Amino acid sequence: MFPALVITDVKASRPVMYIPVHDGEEFVISFVHSVNKRPVYDHIRVDGQYLTIVKSRYDAFGAGMPETAVDGKTLTLNHDGMLELSGVNYTLPEIKLFVGTVAQHALHIKNKHILLSSLVQPGEPLQFKVMKVSYLQMWKGRCLYD
Repeated sequence: MFPALVITDVKASRPVMYIPVHDGEEFVISFVHSVNKRPVYDHIRVDGQYLTIVKSRYDAFGAGMPETAVDGKTLTLNHDGMLELSGVNYTLPEIKLFVGTVAQHALHIKNKHILLSSLVQPGEPLQFKVMKVSYLQMWKGRCLYD
């Protein structure tokens, strides 16, 4: 059994992708903000069987995008012009999201860029969870290797 990021089509109750991961590995889920129409990058770290949202990067304010540092988080302007909200450190057993019709949700992991609309139809929910899986499970499903 090996740790993998398992992406599940919630509606169909079936995994749509397995990605072998290791503790401490980071990946990014990006999307286009619904109000300001600018990109947002959420950085997520594998912490054992959990996922920790580490920081968010964005270049414009909008609904839900902090304009100041709050609750022990820091907001800095990076050399590339992106705002970075760090110190988020929000740990979850899983992350669920609805794949947007306009948001262009994407997963950036292992130097790959995967549009989430290639896994389910826009408007459908996906779940991201770290699980122990066998090589057979990965072989039978869609697996992304290094």
